[in-house]
Amino acid sequence: VQLQASGGGLVQPGGSLRLSCAASGLTLNYDAIGWFRQVPGKQREAVSSISRSDGSTFYAETVKGRFTISRDNSKNTVYLQMNSLEPEDTAVYYCAAARDFARAVFLLEYDYWGQGTLVTVSS
Repeated sequence: VQLQASGGGLVQPGGSLRLSCAASGLTLNYDAIGWFRQVPGKQREAVSSISRSDGSTFYAETVKGRFTISRDNSKNTVYLQMNSLEPEDTAVYYCAAARDFARAVFLLEYDYWGQGTLVTVSS
């Protein structure tokens, strides 16, 4: 199984980025794809997740209304559209796969992780 996260970069406050998570070798048993982020010295936190089977979504309160998660099952890819970015969104963003979407907010539920992509929001 491989998860390839991409799309990070440098953006000004108020700007937008779209992250992609391309999955290969992932069986249907893994229903949830989640995005997490981590700042050095802090714990990795859940940002958003989506069910591959029915499209149900979860958003952390800090990103609700600004970020949108979506999936393209024909491409085995999950996207995270990030709008109205703030300096506090600066982090390394990781995508990961878990079996159960109902437990997708819990970091320990994830068995497979991508390599991370850096998002920097700065003027």
